[in-house]
Amino acid sequence: MSLDNYTYILHCADNTYYTGWTNDIAARLLAHNSGKGAKYTRTRGPVKLVYCQASESRSQAQQLEYQIKQMSRIQKERLIQAFQNLLN
Repeated sequence: MSLDNYTYILHCADNTYYTGWTNDIAARLLAHNSGKGAKYTRTRGPVKLVYCQASESRSQAQQLEYQIKQMSRIQKERLIQAFQNLLN
């Protein structure tokens, strides 16, 4: 079983969040910061990766992306904080 699909949250320079999914997190982050990522992040860079979760399948990653996009900003910030606490 491979965990090579990722759901992620980026913190944009304008203090907004962008949520997406990918199968190559490093390449996707480079794309976002070079202006070749999503249309939303092109004018809001640079962006910083603040949350990332691996999933077993593309569909699981996409489902989590959808769930996060339905969250309020406060809920997203709590999720990000919990993730950051795991890293420290």
